[in-house]
Amino acid sequence: MNEPLRIGVAGLGTVGAGVVRLLQQNADMITKRAGRPIHVVAVNARDKEKARGFSFEDIEWNDDAASLASHRDIEVFVELIGGDEGVAKVAVEKAIQSGKHVVTANKALLAIHGHAMAEAAETAAVTLRFEAAVAGGIPVVKALTESLAGDRIKQVYGVMNGTCNYILTKMESTGKDYQDIFDEARDLGYLEADPKLDVGGIDAGHKLALLASIAFGNRVDFRGMDIEGIEQITFEDIQLAGDMGYRIKLLGIARMSERGLEQRTQPCLVPKDSPPGWIENATNIVVLEGEETGQVFLQGAGAGQGPTSTAVLGDLIDIARGRRISTFGQAASSLTKATPVQDGRDVAYYVRLRILDEPGALAKIAAAFGDAGVSIHRLRQYGRRIDDVSATVLIVTYQTSRQKIKHSLTAVRQSGMTIKPIVSIRIEDV
Repeated sequence: MNEPLRIGVAGLGTVGAGVVRLLQQNADMITKRAGRPIHVVAVNARDKEKARGFSFEDIEWNDDAASLASHRDIEVFVELIGGDEGVAKVAVEKAIQSGKHVVTANKALLAIHGHAMAEAAETAAVTLRFEAAVAGGIPVVKALTESLAGDRIKQVYGVMNGTCNYILTKMESTGKDYQDIFDEARDLGYLEADPKLDVGGIDAGHKLALLASIAFGNRVDFRGMDIEGIEQITFEDIQLAGDMGYRIKLLGIARMSERGLEQRTQPCLVPKDSPPGWIENATNIVVLEGEETGQVFLQGAGAGQGPTSTAVLGDLIDIARGRRISTFGQAASSLTKATPVQDGRDVAYYVRLRILDEPGALAKIAAAFGDAGVSIHRLRQYGRRIDDVSATVLIVTYQTSRQKIKHSLTAVRQSGMTIKPIVSIRIEDV
């Protein structure tokens, strides 16, 4: 039998504990598939006494992640600590400098420092893999770096944050508003320690930046991304969208054009019968569109111990087999620096207003859009209560630019006719 692949695991939270448990539980199967055993030599975590559902027999405890990263008896350092700075960054850099392969589920770390780490890994002749960092158990990184490596990718899009999808679909099915379902998601443990990472679109943005780098051969550019969260969405928006045949999803979209790279993560109206429109609750979906292959749909569990731990194991098994693939599918030195494009292709917009219900109000609103060069496809005012002085107005525009819609909304605000924040959502006919 070949010599075991010896690994060290830093971070024994949900995913880390799952990796060690599955390596013990499925040892015979993994050995057969990898061609050699995979042994956990040492681990690191904050709390040594916590029960984690696996045996610590023959596993060394290490109090320092950076020390574990350079452990003389390991070949692969598995980083499952999280965070784009601090301990995780120091430990991964130390592992690469020490000639260790690295497997990580840390999308934030790679979205910010991925290019530099990929260059360092190539210099050290080691592998840096991150399948578990994007969409949990969905093998989208492998699909892009291997199966579709011979095709020119036109766009990547999808629903990449299960928490946001859970909140939006629960709002739709229960009739409750955002804050109620947000609190429920928090109680169920679906939210990150900093909820803004989920509901603010940042987590999905990290994932999209990594996929865009592989798809288009550019350096990871998270800072060039347009990010918006779901905090403004109400049940009323979901109802109105549904009446028009749409659902609201936090959609990540990356496209490359002659002008540059468009990357956006924001709520969008999508057709109910489209791939993103199908999915419910915490499910993720990623659509890869190639010139030759057309659309490839990858759908499944985007988080959770089992799916994410399995993705880590997939990378470990590849390393055990001796497979070596560049971090982003090609040499880091060949990745280009893309020009960020904030104003991408023209789309229609959904706009919800709360206006003063008085003579001439709608005329002023329509004039604000017309003066900005935005044509209105549909305008409807909803009836008000007897004791109310305001009314809801729904506007759907024809396709227009982001800049024009911004100018029109600025003019609407300046008209003095609105009494609550305006909600504006792109309509993506994906």
